[in-house]
Amino acid sequence: MAGMGSDARMGTGGSATAAPRPLVGRFAPSPTGSLHVGNLRTALVSWCATCDSDPSGIAGPSGIGGRWLVRMEDLDPVTSSREHEVGQLDHLARLGLVPDGEVVRQSDRFAFYGDAIDRLRRADLVYPCYCTRREIREAASAPHGDGLPDGAYPGTCRELTDAGRQEFEREGRRAALRLRTSGERYSFCDLVVGEVTGGVDDVVLQRNDGVPAYNLAVVVDDHLQGVNQVVRGDDLAASTPRQLHLQALLGFPAPTYAHVPLVVGPDGGRLAKRHGAVTLDDLAALGIIDAAVVAMLARSLGVELSDRGRGGEMSVLVDELAARFSFDRLPREPWMFDPEAILRRSRGDLPR
Repeated sequence: MAGMGSDARMGTGGSATAAPRPLVGRFAPSPTGSLHVGNLRTALVSWCATCDSDPSGIAGPSGIGGRWLVRMEDLDPVTSSREHEVGQLDHLARLGLVPDGEVVRQSDRFAFYGDAIDRLRRADLVYPCYCTRREIREAASAPHGDGLPDGAYPGTCRELTDAGRQEFEREGRRAALRLRTSGERYSFCDLVVGEVTGGVDDVVLQRNDGVPAYNLAVVVDDHLQGVNQVVRGDDLAASTPRQLHLQALLGFPAPTYAHVPLVVGPDGGRLAKRHGAVTLDDLAALGIIDAAVVAMLARSLGVELSDRGRGGEMSVLVDELAARFSFDRLPREPWMFDPEAILRRSRGDLPR
């Protein structure tokens, strides 16, 4: 299996002479709880972006009709539930965000991930790792350099001997599976954060309980679903070189990436339940209707909806947002969400 060179550069999807392809975007939450406004903001950006006619994400509203998919990243059977899945889909629908096609669950797709691991194993790119979580944390906390992402694995078990493996197995340790890498580096042009360059470590492909790992699953799913534009939080930008490497090894085309700044609370920390009213139901209990939430989120994306939009049906709201959305006007800094301040301001967003 031929991989890419030690320093690969990825564009934003497609060649300069290729005809524009219909965009296929996706929103891929983990069904472990209710979606908060940060999740919903990312979903809105992803949905609006599929309305672009240009795969670069710069052009205006399209007539070719993109597709927007929803995939449930429910790999962890302990924290994921169908109840949360139903609730998340309901909240998306309340904002007019309905997927084009059946919702896909990663828990139903383990065979696809196993096939990908087998392909990598046949190329001698997979090895067992017996490190405990504590050992991994301690190794990952050491400085690595080379532009590796936070938590990068230094390859402790890469050259483990048969005797060493047998010793770990006698201790009762179960092996995870890791990808064997060789110092590869990737650069890509992100539609929001610009040029990103990073190294690739020996990423986990399968956990020691047999569950496929996130980076592998997302690469396989994006390919099989035909996703060519990935919109997600900018906290995942540093992991993208790992995914680019897996795509190259498996012969998959790389999608366009757009990493959106996160939503933070008044304390500057990543938005969470501790910040108070952060879900649609929380806000509704305070008298903030869904239309007001969309108007608020649109404003955070650089779009001030018209009086007609704010006073209309939800479909009118989101259609206007999609028509006026562009990555060029998307703010590049985190958006602070203060429930109390939003409650005061939202009074002006109520339908007339």
